[in-house]
Amino acid sequence: MKAERVALAPAYLLHQRAWRETSKLLEVWSRDHGRIGLVARGVRRPNSPQRSLLQPFTPLLMSWSQRGELGNLGAVESAGPPTILKGRPLMAAFYMNELLLRLLPRQDAHVSLYDAYARTLEALAGEKPAASLRLFEIQLLSSIGYGLNLNQTSSGEDVDAGQDYLYDLDAGPRPAQGRKGPGVPVSGRALLALASGTLDDAGDLKAAKRLLAAALELHLDGRALKTSGVMRALARKS
Repeated sequence: MKAERVALAPAYLLHQRAWRETSKLLEVWSRDHGRIGLVARGVRRPNSPQRSLLQPFTPLLMSWSQRGELGNLGAVESAGPPTILKGRPLMAAFYMNELLLRLLPRQDAHVSLYDAYARTLEALAGEKPAASLRLFEIQLLSSIGYGLNLNQTSSGEDVDAGQDYLYDLDAGPRPAQGRKGPGVPVSGRALLALASGTLDDAGDLKAAKRLLAAALELHLDGRALKTSGVMRALARKS
């Protein structure tokens, strides 16, 4: 099998761990090639020029060659300054990385989602980090084929901003009858705000978080995210 060679592709580092004495195993998300597993040989040596570059939330240009499941890292260059995050926004960024690792198959490019990830990193450092994270979650679900129906009920009627609904994750929202029955409680206003990307109201934001958490949990097959637990602990302390 002939090795595939990629030169200076836009990418982000999602995860890294030590491998053997001087190397690392990387999980990389490339804009044009999807999620890639790479061996970074010798990168743990003190004099390695790549050591300081291989950091999360930093736009990179990466080269690699790949014949099997794992490729070999080549050149690495900076493509811009890292996004500086602290506290809950930092954990939110790690949460995004964990979602991508869990939900994206390898070598399956999602260009629009990659661009949304870059925008969300910047937004996490801004005034509305929670809203930006919810919008990333909805785009992630759509990109992997599990988009939520936010504008119409399960029976095909337009969602009413003044109506309360129960959201069936398999069929969509239906009018709530005293909030009884299966489904995630959510207001029509929150559904429409999520659809339009205008999560300015605290109540709508809370409802969107509850709905998206349930949808993501369904596709994570019940496997808890490590970062979710840390974010809940931070929320309890704040």
